Amino acid sequence: MKLGARIFKTGLAITLSLYVAMLLNLYPPMFAALAATFAIQPSIHKSVQTIFEQIQANVISAILAVIFVLSFGHHPFVVGVVVILVIAINLQLKMESIIPLAVVTVIIIMESPTDDFITFATTRFILIMIGVFSAFVVNLLFIPPKHETQLYHKISDSTENIIKWIRLLTRHDAQQKMLKKDLSRLKDAMVKINSLFLLYKEERNYFKKRQYAKARKVVLFRQMLNTSNKALVILKALNRRENELHHMPEELQTLIRDRLDCLTNYHERILLKYAGKVKTEATEENMQEVCVGKQELTDLFMEFYKKKDIDSEEWLHLFPVIAQIVEYGDQLEYLDKLLNGFFTYHKKENAVDIKERED
Repeated sequence: MKLGARIFKTGLAITLSLYVAMLLNLYPPMFAALAATFAIQPSIHKSVQTIFEQIQANVISAILAVIFVLSFGHHPFVVGVVVILVIAINLQLKMESIIPLAVVTVIIIMESPTDDFITFATTRFILIMIGVFSAFVVNLLFIPPKHETQLYHKISDSTENIIKWIRLLTRHDAQQKMLKKDLSRLKDAMVKINSLFLLYKEERNYFKKRQYAKARKVVLFRQMLNTSNKALVILKALNRRENELHHMPEELQTLIRDRLDCLTNYHERILLKYAGKVKTEATEENMQEVCVGKQELTDLFMEFYKKKDIDSEEWLHLFPVIAQIVEYGDQLEYLDKLLNGFFTYHKKENAVDIKERED
């Protein structure tokens, strides 16, 4: 099991908050550590973006907690009412991500208040803010993770898995039980990759040249994601329509298999091209194969469809698969076009920083 950057950041933030709380003689310091745990963010940009929201949410929570304790006491029912109000306010302010920290603030302040409640509440609030700022400082100082490298490898790995199953399905050689499990994993993986892409997109560069280069990379990675998602759609369609495909004329089955082999090879080549493992210029033969294959597939499909040798319902089921294959090819061509432009223009700024994975 690998320990990610966020795990280390959480540990450092907790340690820092405990030391600061003890240095200031504020007890119990564990409340600062608890706040730091909830306040840690996955990126510097996210940390800067949320620090003001965290302060705002905690101030609101603290004020409500103090008002309700002074007015109604600290009975469990009162605590529950305040928590509901805090959640509702944060939802209204569109600060959903801060809700756990805000709720913790309410509970910490309303838990067992002393006679001198204002001092008690102030101390607890300061402890919470120590945790919040400790997390903020750690986020700023900690070396940000290489989201570009992570994103590329995750897209590459998922695409490789998708392509493997596409090739097996077109040869009627897939083990359904294993495919079903892998499909579920691939769906989850693509959701996580989308989240990682958002983190990468949110990363900020403070030099104008780098900002432009980063914007170009964001466009590239978005299209990489779109293309991989399209490959996953084809995999699902092939799996769902495997029986209909099996009843199609042999010539059409062969053409679909060859077309998908061509496109998946093309897809792999594009991903390798971004990492600098193949030549940046596609050969004319490769491009011609991609373009000709699309026309040949659609022509043959329409030819067989007009013959009406096969039940029309089966054709209707297969038609979306053909359409998805054609669109997959279009997405790949667009990705390749973007990549060629990326490597052709602004070469100095468009540096690719993909590190090899550690085994």
